[in-house]
Formats: sequence, C-alpha cells, structure tokens
Amino acid sequence: MSPELPSSSVYVAAVTPHRQDDYESDVGRMLELVDFLAAAGVDGIALLGSTGEFLHFSLADRVRLVQLAVKRSRVPILVGVGHSTLSGAVSLAQEALRAGAHAVLALPPYFFRYGQEEIREFYRQFAVAVGVPERIFLYNVPFFTNPIAVETAKELLSSGQCGGIKDSSGDFTYFEELLALSRKKSFCLLIGNDRIYTRARRAGAHGVVSGIACCVPELLVALERAIRNNTESEIVRLDGILQEFIGWHDRFPTPVAIKTAMELRGLSTGPLATPLSPETGKLLQEFSEWFNAWFSEVQKETAHV
Repeated sequence: MSPELPSSSVYVAAVTPHRQDDYESDVGRMLELVDFLAAAGVDGIALLGSTGEFLHFSLADRVRLVQLAVKRSRVPILVGVGHSTLSGAVSLAQEALRAGAHAVLALPPYFFRYGQEEIREFYRQFAVAVGVPERIFLYNVPFFTNPIAVETAKELLSSGQCGGIKDSSGDFTYFEELLALSRKKSFCLLIGNDRIYTRARRAGAHGVVSGIACCVPELLVALERAIRNNTESEIVRLDGILQEFIGWHDRFPTPVAIKTAMELRGLSTGPLATPLSPETGKLLQEFSEWFNAWFSEVQKETAHV
C-alpha cells in the first residue's frame, strides 16, 4: 500500500465551486470548502474528479486551484488529472505533485473509445513520465469514460507502476478481484461508489472517496467510525440513511443533488453547468424539501461523533 495514504480513511470527492458569470473556479469558496471538510473530520480531499466536474475548467485554472488548495488544506489532497490526451494528463500530474498533492487520480483518456491495449499503454507511458508510481492511482469510472477492465487493472497494479486504484464502478465482483490481489501485492484500494462502500469497506477496502461526503461529511465520518468499531446496529442505521440519499442522488445528473444539498447548507457552489428540464426542476424542489428533514435526522444520528 502507498505509504502516502493511511488506510481506513474517508476521502471526499469535492465539488468545484465556480463563479456566477462563467465557468472559472471560485478559489475563495473552494478554500472555504476545504476548511469545512477538514473541520468535519475527513481524512483527505479529492479535487477535480467527476464530482468536481474537472472537464469544465481550463488547465491553467485547474493548476492554480490545486496549488492554493494544497497550501490551505490540513489534510492530504488527491488530485484528478483526467484529460483526453497523454500529454495533458502528464502535465496536470506533474503540476499537482509539484504543488504537494499526496497522489493523483488518473482516468483513462476520455470521450473517444479506446481498447484495453491502448489503455494499458497510456498508463505505462504516464507512469514513466510522472516517475513516482506510488503516487499514481488508477481511476476507474465507467459511467463517464472508458472502463479499466479488471484484468487491465490487475496487470497495472501488479506491475508496481501505480500505488493504488479508486474504483467507482460499483461492481462488487470487480472489487472482490482487486481485494484478493491487494492481499498479495502492496497497493491502496479505495471505493469511489457510495452505494457499495459499507459492504466493501467491511470486506477489506482501505477507504472511500465519497461524493456524498462533500455535502454531509459528518455522515460518512460517523459511518467509518462505526465500521472501525464494528458496531453492527450503528452501521446498519447509518448505511440506511446514506442509501436514502443515494436513492435521490441517482435521479439527477451528477453532481446536481450534491451541489443542491450544499447550497441548502449554506455552501455556495455556483449555478449548475447545464439547465434542468421543468420536470427535473420540480423533482429537485421535492428533493430540497426532503433533504431538510433528512439532514435533521443526520444531525441527530451523528451528534456524538
């Protein structure tokens, strides 16, 4: 396992607040979010992943945001370096590590479809160019880009060219294959899908990178503590509360529900990237009303944490 990242950890997949008038990051609000998340007791923060809508921001904006967030944060920062080209991903990774990021989350190249042979070659050349394999994490998120097939992931993780993987597939069989490998090879296995987090963590996952933790970090922190303490009744209760949010979350484009919940908590993130249909807008209003009552229950359940 990478020495840079402790196991049994809650990392937050953070949204990227942006300005009202354009899609440039709002650094001031981002730094406030970093402070808020660290104060909530999370173990680290992942910037510019899918929840962070990285593809909407220029390379220069991403580099600047990472530099300032790393300088501000009291917890480790992971940085998504997704790009449609190898050179773009390498440049972002080098800048992030130079700024002091603890690790980078490297997507396969996105938009165009590539075979597994090309994906393996992409990661091989990426690892050579970046030069610090223990700080390179594969990032499997097949909902939004080319998948990393399990055999490809196992080959790359066995090769020593990367220090771990964030698997956001939600495929428990995929996770189980990686978990078995992690008991033979030294790498960090992080779950990036909240739906299977509790089950995977109890089976042996090293931690979670949670988008939902961005709007309710106290819930994931409390759930992680219950898992560590093996408090069965509390695990079941808190995971049930988490699954309620996921049920609503999945009815909207990512990360609409998370950003809406943050706004309801007074954490401004800027307008949505694209407009919602009238029907979805009405549903979002129902979600907002539901969230207020649900969050009151979260506060009661996590007050002792």
